[in-house]
Amino acid sequence: MSTTRTPLEAPRGLAGVIVADTAVSDVRGAEGFYQYRDRSAIELAASATFEDAWQLLVTGAPATEASRPAFAARIADATVARRADLDVVVDAVSEATPDVLAGLAASWPLLSARRGIRPLYDLDEDERLADVIDLAAATPFVVGALWRRGRAEPAIPALDDRGVVANYLHQVTGVVPDAETERALTAYLIAVMDHGFNASTFTARVIASTGADAAACLTGALGALTGPLHGGAPSRALDGLDAVGSTDRVEQWIRGELAAGRRLMGFGHAVYRTADPRAELMKQVALRTGGSRVELAVEFQETAERLLAEAKPGRELHANVEYWAALVMERCGLPRSMFTPTFAVARTIGWTAHILEQARDPKIIRPSARYIGPPVRAAA
Repeated sequence: MSTTRTPLEAPRGLAGVIVADTAVSDVRGAEGFYQYRDRSAIELAASATFEDAWQLLVTGAPATEASRPAFAARIADATVARRADLDVVVDAVSEATPDVLAGLAASWPLLSARRGIRPLYDLDEDERLADVIDLAAATPFVVGALWRRGRAEPAIPALDDRGVVANYLHQVTGVVPDAETERALTAYLIAVMDHGFNASTFTARVIASTGADAAACLTGALGALTGPLHGGAPSRALDGLDAVGSTDRVEQWIRGELAAGRRLMGFGHAVYRTADPRAELMKQVALRTGGSRVELAVEFQETAERLLAEAKPGRELHANVEYWAALVMERCGLPRSMFTPTFAVARTIGWTAHILEQARDPKIIRPSARYIGPPVRAAA
């Protein structure tokens, strides 16, 4: 038996393949630019509140004086008013694992079950929006609470007069953050809320296309994020600075790493062919907030980019967002083990925006594959 099939192109990793239309965000790697809805993402990160950027991404409309109180009330309803649900979930999960990311992945389905969250397929637009805001609002609390439980730290009360970012910092560090620290972490969180059809976002959309509930979509997205090739590890950029120690050792150490064929963590990006705009923003934040590492970090970046250009001519290898974000998060008091969970807190907002958008399309995502195995054998 034989069949004739039209050959299908199968670019590795679907590179360059457009798989859907979106109005959530756009990344233009050749220009070093990206946007959320109709706003420059960098401008938002530099000036907006976390809640305003969140509202823009998930609703598609900018925050206004009229809309802010209602959005804040929805966040409070998901956290303050239903704190008992969150405590039950955190208690159950923290008994099973001390790992914050694993705990978050387990928390969403448990919270979904307790709150009766239903499949996207069965909901109207307002119900879907309510569910994703509910789950996203719970995320920073759950992440912070899991961190405290893992360290046997007592629970702390919410800062009623402060927003999501200040409360998150308070939970993780145990310190009420000043305005500068809150602004620094806010800039980072907004800058990484979304970034096109990366692996975790695409995973969330594939699950959403099946009509599954929002918690299932988020759990799948987080699973993709935990992969070493996707989530990255901002803390590894600090490991390089630790190894160098002082500015007079920078060039020698980098040359040694390149000669050994090892990758310089925090440099290069799959999309950007020019400077990563998020890294540029985080660098400015780091320079403003200061700290003992900043001078070394500047020297390290300049030397690394020069030596990478020599070693790999024709390739644009610049500092990426992880490099400078690591310094910013460290300066804000976050421990290195919380860098990736903090990234997940931010990216959850982007995931939920894409879940909502995908849920409006009744067509399930079901691509084809090109079979490259042996032909069918004739029956004996």
